[in-house]
Amino acid sequence: MTKRYFLVLSLFISAGAIAQKTMPKGTTYSAANKTVKVYVTEKGTDKRLSPDGSLKFTSNPQPPETEFAIFVDPAKTFQSMVGIGGALTDAVSETFYKLPKDKQQELLSAYYDKTKGIGFTLARTTIQSSDFSSASYSYVKEGDADLKTFDISHDKKYRIPFIKEATAAAGGKLTMFVSPWSPPAFMKDNNDVLHGGKLLPKYRQNWANFYVKFINAYEKAGIPIWGLSVQNEPMATQTWESCKYTAEEERDFVKNFLGPTLAKGGMASKKLIVWDHNRDLLYQRASTILEDPAAAKYIWGIGFHWYETWTGAGQNFAAVRQTHEAFPDKNLIFTEGCVEKFDFEKLNDWSLGERYGLSMINDFNGGTVAWTDWNILLDEKGGPNHVGNFCFAPVHADTRSGKLIYTNSYYYMGHFSKFIKPGAKRVASVASRDKLLTTAYMNTDGSLAVVVMNSTDEKLDYSLWIKGKSAKVTAQPHSIATLVVN
Repeated sequence: MTKRYFLVLSLFISAGAIAQKTMPKGTTYSAANKTVKVYVTEKGTDKRLSPDGSLKFTSNPQPPETEFAIFVDPAKTFQSMVGIGGALTDAVSETFYKLPKDKQQELLSAYYDKTKGIGFTLARTTIQSSDFSSASYSYVKEGDADLKTFDISHDKKYRIPFIKEATAAAGGKLTMFVSPWSPPAFMKDNNDVLHGGKLLPKYRQNWANFYVKFINAYEKAGIPIWGLSVQNEPMATQTWESCKYTAEEERDFVKNFLGPTLAKGGMASKKLIVWDHNRDLLYQRASTILEDPAAAKYIWGIGFHWYETWTGAGQNFAAVRQTHEAFPDKNLIFTEGCVEKFDFEKLNDWSLGERYGLSMINDFNGGTVAWTDWNILLDEKGGPNHVGNFCFAPVHADTRSGKLIYTNSYYYMGHFSKFIKPGAKRVASVASRDKLLTTAYMNTDGSLAVVVMNSTDEKLDYSLWIKGKSAKVTAQPHSIATLVVN
């Protein structure tokens, strides 16, 4: 391999950027003498991330068009995986400490243990309160523009101790990014942390200083911060904590205040994320902000959510692909998603997990480098939430009985996070029929993880085909499988 190849590879890995390239000349991948281990989650059975046998490859130079196939080409590689995880909010931590000690340890192991659990490596938390807090609060006293009263004592009761426990369970490292829902009320034109409103121009520098204060305070408390987003959902006027920015306002805030302030505070290496809202406006926001070089130089990537479905439309994966194609030097990160309108009677609804599988496969295939669920744990009411915006989480704690309830979305996410590790390269994986969805990654240890999802009512037999070798697989109705090739 040439020196030039190593240079390009190291640049892409260090930036976490999207690399669309082929393997070096002369390098080939052969499935000969390799084994496929199958792990399955399947509706109507007790199979949940369950081992489901091993398969061998046989020679199959030209598969017939009459048969289903998943074609995988490890020689065609794309973006590197940064991580998969979920948000550690006030609601999560408050619910966690209502559980018995043994259930607390069970939850930590379920999410963060790389062997016994699903190996989450990524996390998000909030700057000040969000809807998933028991009440609104600020780190500064009313009117303190100079931030002299800045104090994160509120978070030291539940949130910071929980994040530390989660980090320890993850082996001592958790890639953490942070997001504000609203500046303090006095900094906004509606004098209210709720109901939208905008940051007053005279407080732009003070608010930029606030991010640096927060990151310093959390890092002093023992929680390293990898990155930050400018604003959660900057186009939404919510009944909960919210603040609105147009694309131009967010661009100029980054260019003139937040970017320079981070750099001056020794935080130029923190990954700065813009947008952090739904896919529907993703391209418009990215193009408006990133086409200004003075703003773009501070920006690591563009974050997005999946709630564009509030319009009655489906998930807009085309926006992800188009944004990646237009701005391949910037990273795409899914920063939040959950199923809304909590109903305890629907905790076993199979569509919960299938929504995750659909999104994750399409987002990764569209160039996304990291994927973050919303709350990893909520109570039996879908909270706590101080404005009644109750939602589903992959795991719910019934605080009345002290039991944990695992929805199938936990297992669906695990089919990715357990087998696709940070640093893995996405490789080409194409289904011959649209009844199957697939994505695939080559891990740094040489293992190949191929995820295949069947959301139909049909049993589908297919071949996992890699360069003239194939293995016969069956996808049961409403199932997801990870095929690990070693």
